[in-house]
Amino acid sequence: MQLRPLGETGPRVSALGLGCMGMSGMYGPADRGESIATVHAALDAGVTLLDTGDFYGMGHNEMLIAEALKSVPRDRFQVSVKFGAQRDPAGKWVGYDARPAAVRTALAYSLQRLRLDYIDVYRPARLDPAVPVEETIGAIADMVKAGYVRHIGLSEVGPATIRRAAAVHPICDLQIEYSLISRGIEQAILPAVRALGIAITAYGVLSRGLISGHWTKGSAGAGDFRARSPRFQGENLDRNLGLVDALRAVAEARGVTVAQLAIAWVSAQGADIIPIIGARRRDRLAEALGACEVKLTAGDLAAIERAVPKGAAAGERYAPAQMASLDSERG
Repeated sequence: MQLRPLGETGPRVSALGLGCMGMSGMYGPADRGESIATVHAALDAGVTLLDTGDFYGMGHNEMLIAEALKSVPRDRFQVSVKFGAQRDPAGKWVGYDARPAAVRTALAYSLQRLRLDYIDVYRPARLDPAVPVEETIGAIADMVKAGYVRHIGLSEVGPATIRRAAAVHPICDLQIEYSLISRGIEQAILPAVRALGIAITAYGVLSRGLISGHWTKGSAGAGDFRARSPRFQGENLDRNLGLVDALRAVAEARGVTVAQLAIAWVSAQGADIIPIIGARRRDRLAEALGACEVKLTAGDLAAIERAVPKGAAAGERYAPAQMASLDSERG
């Protein structure tokens, strides 16, 4: 496994990270034993970066990761944690809280659930519109000074917010959706982070399975939020699966799977981009890891572009209310 720098100020991390959200119910029921085995398989393959959020399963995901890591030396992994998203007892989303006091409280609970003395990268999950980003980042910076956090990241924010945050404390990475069918960061966000020496940790590189080559109509089961996602519905899904068919032809000609081609494309966009793979089973992880061996030529990239042109996806990546809350979508 190759290593890549997580920005100019962050640690060196594996060229692929493991996103653990799906192990805690967001995509429907997950098998606990298989989830832990998948974390172990990732570590054995050289993956060092594990991504979670304190609201994934309302603490479940952090405790699951803690169980998986209990016998693993601390220098073999980095944990990235998002905080701030609020949920009620029924699991509904009820906003964000990134006030300084909330930062310290959320961090304390995450450290306890993860059974760690410090978190490698800590980041607000979204911009809290009621709190200046300088206050949020300043509070995390205090936790860096205290030794509870090593590095500060951001998630789903736009260029102006990135620059304001970086003026308070060095930012190592921006976590944001980036894939063949979600390329909005290329216009303004990617140039902004590169000017500041900030890496991209790209989630949704397979668009939550849509462009994995495995998705079919009716794949979303009970409890799977993709059943309500615009890109997975009706005519949008038909059009998007048509793009996957075109991508499959390129993949087959190259002798790789659709998922491997899509992951390799993201990796090829720059050494400052680290794809986060949302595998929750060992077979899916093994397929994703195979993308590390795929070196795309200029001809491959051109063929991929013809199969899935920029802006070709049908439907937004989130429902309207969620899109409206994204600072990254405000230009």
